[in-house]
Amino acid sequence: MLNQSKIKNQFPIFSHKKDGKPLVFLDSASSTQKPKIVIDVLKNYYETSYANVHRGIYDLSEKSTEAYEKSRKTISKFINAKSAKEIIFTRNTTESINLIAYSFGNSNINKNDEIIVSALEHHSNLVPWQELAKRKHAKLKIIPLKKDLTLDFESYKKLLTKKTKIVAITAMSNVTGTIVPIEKFVKEARKYNAKILIDGAQSVPHLKTDVQKIDCDFLVFSAHKMLGPTGVGILYGKEATLDDMPPFLYGGDMISEVKQFNSSYAELPNKFEAGTPNIADVIAFEKAIEFIEEIGLENIEKHEKSLLKYAKEKFSKYPEVKLYTPKDCKNAGGILSFTVKGIHPHDLATIFNEDNVCIRTGQHCAAPLVESLGEIALNRMSFYVYNDFNDIDIAKKSLKKALKLFK
Repeated sequence: MLNQSKIKNQFPIFSHKKDGKPLVFLDSASSTQKPKIVIDVLKNYYETSYANVHRGIYDLSEKSTEAYEKSRKTISKFINAKSAKEIIFTRNTTESINLIAYSFGNSNINKNDEIIVSALEHHSNLVPWQELAKRKHAKLKIIPLKKDLTLDFESYKKLLTKKTKIVAITAMSNVTGTIVPIEKFVKEARKYNAKILIDGAQSVPHLKTDVQKIDCDFLVFSAHKMLGPTGVGILYGKEATLDDMPPFLYGGDMISEVKQFNSSYAELPNKFEAGTPNIADVIAFEKAIEFIEEIGLENIEKHEKSLLKYAKEKFSKYPEVKLYTPKDCKNAGGILSFTVKGIHPHDLATIFNEDNVCIRTGQHCAAPLVESLGEIALNRMSFYVYNDFNDIDIAKKSLKKALKLFK
């Protein structure tokens, strides 16, 4: 078991109360809170060490560059990439996917080629492929969802053909919490020489991720969903694949040589990192990873599953509540979406907020998925290392209050 009080005490935000009520933060699938160690790195960097990277021969610049590149190496090790060159810094998961859709997609997807995504996808891993399919007159295929909220693997096998150029699929749904058996899906796609992109925005912060074992061509995720700062996205790509792709953005720091009418481009990873990067937040992200590794991803996963099981038990006791999560907790991460009969999600969230309980409502940037479930919007609770059973008990009290008010 995790030492919850010790962990929670390392997050300054939880020391603040609203009208005497402690903060119950149940929206970590959207973005996570930050431990003091991460906040301190940002403050210290700007106060004592700030300078641009890769461009100066003075001490401050060299120190910044060293810290920036050290973070890249730490991230590379965290997901077991072969080389730090395979780690590209972007602004977020969305930008990473767009980079791949434009750079790889425009160069490799042609008329009548096929792109496969799943019914679980966030808009970020759907809309860029919709637009690519339109630009290139390609065909977009979607892996359907089974009644148990897991992906239909047999249907997926039938969707794959020799024309399939890329499969872009989430490892964990941000709506249902469904964990996709990624290696199984990758292995099948390899029979058709298709490239594989894994959206790890929800999975990487919670589950052990080994890109060499998975054998994916691309993996994307964001720092802000794993205790790190906002504005840092990670794009992992196999070195040979990235080498073959043209730059996404052009300008400073991504060039090798510039002439009046022609330019050549830098080697990886600089080729995809034009302009001044988000230096401070990249450096601080390393501390977030160290924090996670000290706790242990295996312990985090076990803890979140215990919270999910507990929340399902507590909320399912109310007949007005309908849960949208795989029945077996082994197939789900720490996310619980639900509706309450007779109460609009926005009204429910307002009542929860009165008790300083933060939950998410709406379509969660996955409108086709939510609509396929027959709902216009959902409530969502999502858990992380700083949550405990008491948080769920407080949320349950808010639910009881809402049911009484709308009786």
